Amino acid sequence: MEINHRKVAVIGLGYVGLPLAIHFAQKGYKVVGLDKDQEKIKSIQNGFSYIPDVTSKVLQQLVKQGGFRATTPEKGVKAFEESTHIIVTVPTPIDQNGEPDLSAIISASHYIQKHLQMGQTFIFESSTYPGTLEEVVIPILSKGGKKAGIDYYIGYSPERIDPANTTHTVQSIPKVVSGQTELCKKKVMELYGDIFDYIVPVSTPKVAEMCKLFENIQRLVNISLVNEMDLLCKALQIDFREALEAAATKPFGFTPYWPGPGIGGHCIPVDPLYFQWKVKQYGLVSHFIDVAHRINEEMPKHIVKQVKEQITEKANVLLIGLAYKKNVNDLRESAALIVADLLQKEGYNLSYHDPYIPVANISGKSYESILLTKEAIDQADIVVVLTDHSIIDWKLIKQAKKVLDTRGVLKQVNI
Repeated sequence: MEINHRKVAVIGLGYVGLPLAIHFAQKGYKVVGLDKDQEKIKSIQNGFSYIPDVTSKVLQQLVKQGGFRATTPEKGVKAFEESTHIIVTVPTPIDQNGEPDLSAIISASHYIQKHLQMGQTFIFESSTYPGTLEEVVIPILSKGGKKAGIDYYIGYSPERIDPANTTHTVQSIPKVVSGQTELCKKKVMELYGDIFDYIVPVSTPKVAEMCKLFENIQRLVNISLVNEMDLLCKALQIDFREALEAAATKPFGFTPYWPGPGIGGHCIPVDPLYFQWKVKQYGLVSHFIDVAHRINEEMPKHIVKQVKEQITEKANVLLIGLAYKKNVNDLRESAALIVADLLQKEGYNLSYHDPYIPVANISGKSYESILLTKEAIDQADIVVVLTDHSIIDWKLIKQAKKVLDTRGVLKQVNI
């Protein structure tokens, strides 16, 4: 089958895949997005974006123009086979035992192997442990005798999308790229050099895979450090945030990280555990990751303890924000959601306001986001700030009887 050199397929249309697919389409490529989630497909076909970083207006325009369409893998076989480059951005969570769950990558790899066309290039972006491409993906794709670097080309380029970040866009974030062979890497660079501002080639996929993990290992360690320091400084009656703001004025050798209720999202709580799992196969362990992970896991309990110190059981608690970070609608690994679960189990009467999360399940009970009004504030015995969305009326929240501000956002509000 003839491959169209302006066609790209993106497998996985989540927080990474959809913005990437849209970026390709805006650059003039014909893009097909493949996802098993029928609701996502229906939403795209109806012109409604489920991700804040992609506006419905842009999505509707590209769908109408024919630059982008979405379908299921079963219905998208022809489009897949006609594409020169296929990019895989499927989720890679951890299971209940804290071990890598590569089921989506393995499923995508089998789909690729079944429909693989000679000369196609496959780029995996899903965060995973070093060696995944070489040890898991390539053996599947090579069934039947096909060889990487000869019959098809394959590389790894870690996703670096930062949801809700308007400063560093998809195009401007430097793109680390690798290939299983030099020719594989050249194929990846030819495509990504066309749509990204800056390409960072590395020697092997393992290096690229490790690059991604270390970016988030560093963030886990540093954020866990400031969270622990914040707790310790409370005992010493020291305003740690003020100390941190002062330290951040140093123009060299210091990068500020900020305390919060814990670390959420798909990357920072998960990627370090991927690395920890891998090194354990060699009888090794990262003590830094182990300690940082335990500190992060305990943070929601510390928040609940602070609530209990201020109000009694059965009191009314209004939570501000459930998303794992500001200005996103993502609940994955959200520390705010864990805090909510713990508070509900303690017997508090919960309500929440999050403009990005209209409905949430807390300890098996469905809640709807309430309107943030003066009456809602007055009815709350305490307001707990868990996510500092930009569009929230922080001046109104400052009028509450009691406020536990885990993000330090109210210090910046003048009334």
